[in-house]
Amino acid sequence: MNKTTRGWINGFLGVLIFSGSLPATRLAVMDFDPLFLTVFRATIAGVLAALLLLIFRQQRPVRSDIVPLLLVALGVVVGFPLLTALALQYVTSAHAIIYIGLLPLATAIFGVLRGGERPRPIFWICSALGSSLVVGFALTQGVTSSPIGDALMLASILVCGFGYAEGARLSRKLGGWQVISWALVLSLPVMSLLSFYYKPVSWAGISGSALFSLAYVSLFSMLIGFVFWYRGLAQGGIAAVGQLQLLQPFFGLLLASLVLHESISWPIFIVNIGVVLCVAIARRFAAK
Repeated sequence: MNKTTRGWINGFLGVLIFSGSLPATRLAVMDFDPLFLTVFRATIAGVLAALLLLIFRQQRPVRSDIVPLLLVALGVVVGFPLLTALALQYVTSAHAIIYIGLLPLATAIFGVLRGGERPRPIFWICSALGSSLVVGFALTQGVTSSPIGDALMLASILVCGFGYAEGARLSRKLGGWQVISWALVLSLPVMSLLSFYYKPVSWAGISGSALFSLAYVSLFSMLIGFVFWYRGLAQGGIAAVGQLQLLQPFFGLLLASLVLHESISWPIFIVNIGVVLCVAIARRFAAK
């Protein structure tokens, strides 16, 4: 199995894990304050990441890596989780998932700007078409919109795309799990202090589903998913493997339907076939 194929497999596993993030966040913000959820999930993941780095005796990043790691932390440790948690107070997870269809395009653009990649023109056509299929399908479902929620989700996509590209660039040097681990550790002092400040007055009224969702976004969305995702982006290319995110809205919508009982319609499966074709063609023409 060559490096590129391994990259696509790792990327797909990362997408599967991330697909549960928005439904889980939607459940969690029903009982937790969005600010507390953001900082506490990063604190839990940061403690686990620090233990991993100690157990495997990883060398500390050099000085030139600190700023890029902080940028990764701002994008995927703080920015995306906070903005989506705030947005999910105004919109459903099904509506928020619309914007995930724009994430592959954002990741590819930042892959060019930060990663030095140069995909072929047909790649951009497939990426734009795939994003249009996802967004267009979601808009035809008549989901309720909120200007505040939409603005927050759009901002989250921009910071997340930047964080993905920056982390993938560093992963070529430091390794996939090391990048997210060091980003979490660097943010841990601030996140732990804010967790104490924003902690709930009482945990007595917190539901079991909210606690489970907190555990999921802390362990899987914040740490384990990135182990596969950054490794996949580094092995298969930021722009190319990033197109797998076009599949994430469909996995997320299915989960939202099963867990949150949010309605989806049968045309989702037809549109998904078109998205899979776009991903396949984009993979073929990603590298120039």
